[in-house]
Amino acid sequence: MKVAVQNNAKVLALFAIACTALVSVVNWLTKDTIIRQQQQQLLSTLYDVIPAERLNNDLYHDCQVIAGNDYLGGDDEQMAYIARMDNMPVAVAITSAAPDGYNGKIKLIVALNVDGSVSGVRVLKHQETPGLGDKIETRKNDWIYGFNGKTVEAGNDLRWAVKKDGGMFDQFTGATITPRAVVKAVKNTALYFNKNKDSILSAQTSTCRDNND
Repeated sequence: MKVAVQNNAKVLALFAIACTALVSVVNWLTKDTIIRQQQQQLLSTLYDVIPAERLNNDLYHDCQVIAGNDYLGGDDEQMAYIARMDNMPVAVAITSAAPDGYNGKIKLIVALNVDGSVSGVRVLKHQETPGLGDKIETRKNDWIYGFNGKTVEAGNDLRWAVKKDGGMFDQFTGATITPRAVVKAVKNTALYFNKNKDSILSAQTSTCRDNND
């Protein structure tokens, strides 16, 4: 009986080792495919917020890393992708975060034209409540398009709030916290760009990793 138990244990151990090895091999074989898929998804989002006809450079390879700061939502590094037409900057897409979402951090990408107006905003990742806070997604609602063309005049620009707080942006029925957090984050990202535009546009760029983790 004891020998049988030991043999079964050995079989199970070998099976576990084989499964672990198989998973490792599959991960190794699919790693490059996953990276390409992530890059394509990122490029698709970038071209959502900065239309492709506005630029003729490679956005993915014209990028710089920005140290985490309060304007961009905390200590995490963020990315700035520079859109250029014939080497002239036309817009910058900056990743940022709304740290005060209803169910946690909301990751965003905010594109600003060189004149400071918003080119587009998209949500990269969130955990907001389905049917309520998830209306920040374009596939659920067109609310996020309301930022297009808007500008931030100053840090005390009272228009940059939901209507419940006296601002110009709609809130969602039963879910004010989510849009309030996103409006604040987009405003802060625009303020950061306005304050640092010259250094962002003149900095050395390269290929950035996707930080949507």
